[in-house]
Amino acid sequence: MSYLLVSPCRNEADYMRMTLDSVVAQTVQPDLWVIVDDGSTDETPVILQQYADKHSFIKVITRHDRGHRSVGPGVIEAFYHGYDQIDVSQFDYVCKFDLDLDLPPRYFEILIERMKANPRIGTCSGKAYFRDQKTGELVSEKCGDEMSVGMTKFYRRSCFEEIGGFVRQVMWDGIDCHKCRQLGWIAVSWDDSDLRFIHLRPMGSSQKGIFTGRMRHGFGQYFMGTGLMYMTASSVFRVFHPPYLIGGLAMWWGYVKSMLQNQPRFADKELVQFIREYQTQCLFKGKAAATEALNRQQEAVWNATHS
Repeated sequence: MSYLLVSPCRNEADYMRMTLDSVVAQTVQPDLWVIVDDGSTDETPVILQQYADKHSFIKVITRHDRGHRSVGPGVIEAFYHGYDQIDVSQFDYVCKFDLDLDLPPRYFEILIERMKANPRIGTCSGKAYFRDQKTGELVSEKCGDEMSVGMTKFYRRSCFEEIGGFVRQVMWDGIDCHKCRQLGWIAVSWDDSDLRFIHLRPMGSSQKGIFTGRMRHGFGQYFMGTGLMYMTASSVFRVFHPPYLIGGLAMWWGYVKSMLQNQPRFADKELVQFIREYQTQCLFKGKAAATEALNRQQEAVWNATHS
């Protein structure tokens, strides 16, 4: 079963060698790894060329320098700049993959095995951990089991095409999983030891720091259609996890600020309603029970179109 990695990349030299080495060391290597150099001005182009010269499955595509790093829609634009230049029909799986990760060696092998075992799994991942700068201990980023994580979105290609790919806005990595469930697919991540990877740049810390990153997440939740009650509960949960207090408060303020400014929201009203109903069930039943019930309910939807 063949798989394609597509990696948006800009000024990643500090993290990139470790990521490149961890992919080269995979027990099942990608058939093709497209790395989109999005106008890097550091040593990134030189490092990428060194690896491309040694490994035939690595292909580097250089994109015009936009003059700044951009997260959210900018990252997805860079992803599609590479994705659209490839005949993706020859691949069974596709993965949007960041260049600041250190993977365990059987990472992709295990994901493929689990997707083969369950044809309803549309997207999946392992779990992200980061290393505490003071203690050196690994700390979980606390990503929910009902999502594949944004830094390594592993997709069954047929599912990726069915959901229409990624929206080009902040919260693209949450909207996609909800769309999967709406169409009867399963989105999932596992916290198994062989699937835990190190995120060399913790969630929400890129571009302008943790506070800005978490506020951006709050705006993303607002844009996606998340209700205030669910957002408040989610922010309270984050208050008790690193970065303590500030992370949860920044997320909540990013949401409320967007609400007060009457920022635009996601246009797919049917999906927004689907998301809100699911989030309400999460508040009453707990996320695990609500997700399990929804996946059972949506099995008929999947069977109707994939029988």
